[in-house]
Amino acid sequence: MRFTSLVVELIRARPRLVVVIVVLCQALMWLGVAVLFYRSPPGQLATAIAFGREYQVGTDLGPPLSFWLADIAYRLAGNHLFGVYVLAVLCSALTFWVIYLLSRAIVGGQQAVLAVLLTMAVSAFGASTLEFGPDVLARPLWALLLLHSWQILGRGRRNAWFAWSIEAGLLLLTTPAAAGLLLLIAGFVVTTAQGRRVLRSFDPLFALLVVLVLALPYVIFVLRSDSVGLPALPVLAELSARAWQWLALAGGLLLAISAVLVLVVLDAGWIGGSETDAPIIYRRSVPPLARDFVYCFAIAPSLAGSLISGLFGLPTVFGGSAVALTMVGLALVVASGDLIYLRRQRLLRMVWAVAVAAPAVLVAGSAVVLPLMGDREVATAMPARDISRFFVESFERRTNQRLQAVAGDPQLASLISLGRRRAHLFLDATPQRTPWLTAAKFAEGGGVVVWRAADTVGTPPPDIAQRFPGLVPEVPRSFDWLVNGRQPVLRIGWAIVRPKGP
Repeated sequence: MRFTSLVVELIRARPRLVVVIVVLCQALMWLGVAVLFYRSPPGQLATAIAFGREYQVGTDLGPPLSFWLADIAYRLAGNHLFGVYVLAVLCSALTFWVIYLLSRAIVGGQQAVLAVLLTMAVSAFGASTLEFGPDVLARPLWALLLLHSWQILGRGRRNAWFAWSIEAGLLLLTTPAAAGLLLLIAGFVVTTAQGRRVLRSFDPLFALLVVLVLALPYVIFVLRSDSVGLPALPVLAELSARAWQWLALAGGLLLAISAVLVLVVLDAGWIGGSETDAPIIYRRSVPPLARDFVYCFAIAPSLAGSLISGLFGLPTVFGGSAVALTMVGLALVVASGDLIYLRRQRLLRMVWAVAVAAPAVLVAGSAVVLPLMGDREVATAMPARDISRFFVESFERRTNQRLQAVAGDPQLASLISLGRRRAHLFLDATPQRTPWLTAAKFAEGGGVVVWRAADTVGTPPPDIAQRFPGLVPEVPRSFDWLVNGRQPVLRIGWAIVRPKGP
């Protein structure tokens, strides 16, 4: 008698339910990690929220939409980072749901579940999920853009043009890589007969008009700003080093999908003999246009993003690794054929669960283990709320005024700017990055200057003392880490710049 597991039966009978369950479990897992192990925001999230608070049309960080949304989510949550974490996992969940809808339109609902499960095993959809920013917001927008592009090309749905134009405009307001991604879509359209037929109508012109209206403010900012633009092209002597960097980035993309490749190999029939009673996931035949669409957008974004980053010496894949690998799971499903045998089900489930949970386990483990093994700092272990509360309240008690601005060490200053008073962030070492404040305005309105204290006296570093002459340091304030371990106590030197009288 053939035995079929409950998971396989659910995939066959209730594919949408399976997608909802696995996506919800991943979202809850990452929210749990944030609540238990994040005492301060990861990466540059604090700076992103501080920049979003100013609602600038553009900054050197890129288009403004993600920073605006981060500030809105932070305010709606009562000035708590949990709101930004929820926004980040919602973007991730929406990405997987849109991938399911696109996959269902191409390979059917049952194999669409497999495409989503393979995509979730890509490590690029892991730890960076909570660091909300352009790369995280670009994921659902890019997935929606691909979905509606296929509806226009493969299904002939003219009503999808309006949604496509909105998503394209929002993508341009989200990531600097948007123009390149749109060029990839345009290139695919003009190289296919069906795409050229679609371009003969007036719908693309109206869509282009909507895109231009949405992106016009940021385009004007880019044209008028000298701080936004691509880095300089490498000289001939640097080409070898840039080629090696491109190979390293391409290798990083392969490493990100290594778990997916392991799952495909373990399911292959030529390893350890074929199981004759393995359950089958069936689909209808995929049309040639759909096959070309999937393969193109599974390969082209990764190749183009890594080449651009290698050419200009960028540290990460242009546009983000998750955006570049959005279609990899669906491409592997399409390449597997109309009949997919699920062999070695227990082993597949175990490997998939490890691949999905590994990034969260590594983040949680590093927060606890690294401080115990050495003196390496974990940025998310800083007590952000305690730090901001102390300096905000100290300034108010000393001056009887509200804290307006904070400067000094960028990492510490950005954490203090998240306090309940939402002080302005002033990057005094690079004041052109924060045009909403100048040194003169900071001196007039007053604020707090902070730095890493190297002693118990709290002597400010020479560069800070030079930028703020006459600074009188206070007694340094010490804070405990999430896990103190072997690392020294976090000691912060600080001084108050008193506001000038009327």
